[in-house]
Amino acid sequence: MFESSPPPSLPPPVLKDEVDIVIPTIRNVDFLEKWRAFFEPYHLIIVQDGDPSKIIKVPQGFDYELYNRNDINRILGSKASCISIKDSACRCFGFLISKKKYIFTIDDDCFVAKDPTGKEINALQQHIKNLVTPSTPYFFNTLYDPYREGADFVRGYPFSLREGVPTAVSHGIWLNIADYDAPTHLVKPLERNKRYVDAVMTIPKGALFPMSAMNLAFNRQLIGPAMYFGLMGEAQPAGRYSSMWAGWCVKVISDHLGLGVKTGLPYIYHSKASNAFLNLKKELKGIFWQEELIPFFQSVSLPKECNTPQQCYIELSKQVRDKLGKVDDYFIKLSDAMVTWIQCWEEMNPSPSSSQSQPLSLPTLENDAAIILSNGSA
Repeated sequence: MFESSPPPSLPPPVLKDEVDIVIPTIRNVDFLEKWRAFFEPYHLIIVQDGDPSKIIKVPQGFDYELYNRNDINRILGSKASCISIKDSACRCFGFLISKKKYIFTIDDDCFVAKDPTGKEINALQQHIKNLVTPSTPYFFNTLYDPYREGADFVRGYPFSLREGVPTAVSHGIWLNIADYDAPTHLVKPLERNKRYVDAVMTIPKGALFPMSAMNLAFNRQLIGPAMYFGLMGEAQPAGRYSSMWAGWCVKVISDHLGLGVKTGLPYIYHSKASNAFLNLKKELKGIFWQEELIPFFQSVSLPKECNTPQQCYIELSKQVRDKLGKVDDYFIKLSDAMVTWIQCWEEMNPSPSSSQSQPLSLPTLENDAAIILSNGSA
């Protein structure tokens, strides 16, 4: 395996052996050159979308695995149907085959952003910092993340809730091109996000959010089985809703399991928006469906017996079939794919049944947090 020492100006890479970077792409991943100082010490899983005969070039010096559709079909066999074709939702194959504790996923049109002082932002390190410190979904702290240096719980915050809960997801955001839907891009074609907000916050329990996968990290051990991006792209009636779907599922399951989801820092620089007219065609059904989907997810209730992400996801698939199947037959197909996804997960990630029922706790998170802090803050 290729080993590389970071530049002297950078702190040692944090949790190097516990992180995989997953990248979906249809082109050469030259964008990695811009990330070399931050990504080179880590292992990459590149999932090639589109024509599997196309040669994808990866800059020298990176430790990576590259999978195309032929590999997906070979590894998953008949169950490969649950992995989207010609859509960035194929990235979840990388989540499936990873064996690391943490996943960071990023799109190939995203680059290193700079903070207001001009310093380059190490997005990966900030994501890990978010993930290894607790979340506070049950009571909002008006200083946002109370675990950041220089912050704490404000007066009136219940002491019984200050330990927090394990963080499952760290959702980052973007400078330059915001992650807008097609109608918004059409009416604001020249709008650029230049506003940098130095904040991280926990999304409260019961609140949904629109998740974007272009700058996203999660604890694979805590929530990985629920991080499925659905069926999008070729032969499907909708596109560009894969990360929305995954985010809604992950949030209701995280709420049920007592896990946290953070959003805010880190920023990345999103360099280009795809064609808004083509996107509108892809999104059209999703735009209509989301008015049915949001109330559905707001009303989801999972049984107490569901105490693992896998169990929660299977139960959720049943409710999708029963309730959303009435909206469109697509959701019956999606429900089946959700079950297939969990079957793939359990085949690729076998674990003793006894360990699945153990309660979640914070000690390993605290150990990781100590490693982060000893290496310096992001």
